[in-house]
Amino acid sequence: MGELLAERGIGVVFGGCGSGLMGALADSALAKGGEVIGVIPESLMRREIGHRGLTRLHVVATMHQRKALMADLSDAFIALPGGYGTLEEFCEAVTWSQLGIQQKPCGLLNIDRYWDGLLKVLDHAVDEKFVTPENSLLVLVASTPEGMLERLSTWTPPNHIEKWLGEAQR
Repeated sequence: MGELLAERGIGVVFGGCGSGLMGALADSALAKGGEVIGVIPESLMRREIGHRGLTRLHVVATMHQRKALMADLSDAFIALPGGYGTLEEFCEAVTWSQLGIQQKPCGLLNIDRYWDGLLKVLDHAVDEKFVTPENSLLVLVASTPEGMLERLSTWTPPNHIEKWLGEAQR
């Protein structure tokens, strides 16, 4: 994914960690000459978890500031396989889109069917009427990096979000 983003001239904004899957993605994008911006809280930086070779690294005070700055710097969101932090950040990005706080596409890169369980939960939320079918369109899914970039490039906000925003601004 990192190589593909760099090859297409698409920058990476991520949590700034030098290890794990996102550290590997950052390294692969950097190796191909890509721009990689990290945003990390001071507490994690002090533990020497921060990536030291990025194009730019923002050190912020809190996790809330981290997420807000990452959202401001990003044009889209892609969740790779991950844990609680990935789930929390992805769900917040989708919620912000649902509420009209932002209009940015949110994708789950479902490598080796990693997100299948979550997708079943999301379908269940629609079946139980906790999520509208229209809002279920806010989550884009692809099984390959190329497929994800295609989904992101063709995404437009669902009409009901734009209509709702227009009504809220009146």
